[in-house]
Amino acid sequence: MKIFVTGTAGFIGSQLAHSLLDDGHEVVGLDNFNDYYNVQLKLDRHARLEGRKGYTGIRGDLTDYELLTDAVKLHQPQLVCHLAAQAGVRYSLTHPFAYQKANLEGHLNILEVCRHAKISRLVYASSSSVYGGNKKVPFSESDPVDNPISLYAATKKADELMSHTYSHLYGLQTVGLRFFTVYGPWGRPDMAMWMFTKAMLAGEPIQVFNHGDMKRDFTYVDNIIAGIKASLFTAGLDPYEIFNLGNNNPENLMDMIRLIAKTLGVEPKMEMLPMQPGDVPATYADISKAHKKLGYTPHTPIAEGIPKFVKWYKEYHRI
Repeated sequence: MKIFVTGTAGFIGSQLAHSLLDDGHEVVGLDNFNDYYNVQLKLDRHARLEGRKGYTGIRGDLTDYELLTDAVKLHQPQLVCHLAAQAGVRYSLTHPFAYQKANLEGHLNILEVCRHAKISRLVYASSSSVYGGNKKVPFSESDPVDNPISLYAATKKADELMSHTYSHLYGLQTVGLRFFTVYGPWGRPDMAMWMFTKAMLAGEPIQVFNHGDMKRDFTYVDNIIAGIKASLFTAGLDPYEIFNLGNNNPENLMDMIRLIAKTLGVEPKMEMLPMQPGDVPATYADISKAHKKLGYTPHTPIAEGIPKFVKWYKEYHRI
């Protein structure tokens, strides 16, 4: 099949594109290579794709509706996987309009393009952040998500609502994926695992929020890719779907820190700090729905995934 993927210079988008190409599909990728984090990393990810047979890359922005329309008309994909977005909870506190443009206007543009092009299925990235301050764990897709505690989370919830509207009004099949703390090779420099690894190698202290009393459902990227592909190709899904894609196994932040330190062979220096605004103490995915309908079964514990990330990090930075 031919699949249009947004965010192919990003962490998850680039990995998905490689996996789809490995399976023999054609991929048309879009990215704007913004400077939210190191642009060179995005260029390096994308360079690995550009040499591959079956891949076509487009440099463009989600807010450019005409460009999106022309791209879909020209390439005529059967499916769209929309992974591009403005990420980051803390960044949304200081750069709110970046989220309005990319996550609201951009998502609406994708919905409109898919509607007019009669795309058979749109899969898009939501986030575990939509669960906000929910106290009930594990988080289930049926839980209320009406109390976001960051603008980033609010935009992702809005994306789900807009998608529901388009499924209801126009029969566009939409599948929203709530990702839980994705990590692995070619990951993001703004996430804790990357920042901790970088600081520990430099002998610098790491910032540990909520004094280390946090849990995260760390999910290895290969498992996420398997879940995305199942969301693209599994028959019999409802017109509007939401799935949690997590590891179903929340890990203590301090255990993650100790495992990175052990893998690096260093003693971590820690600056213990209070909780950051917009953050949550724990995430924990109930993946029973994804397992039942998609066959989603994550299988990578952090004891296996973190050493893989550290190995890649050192190789990429020639350490």
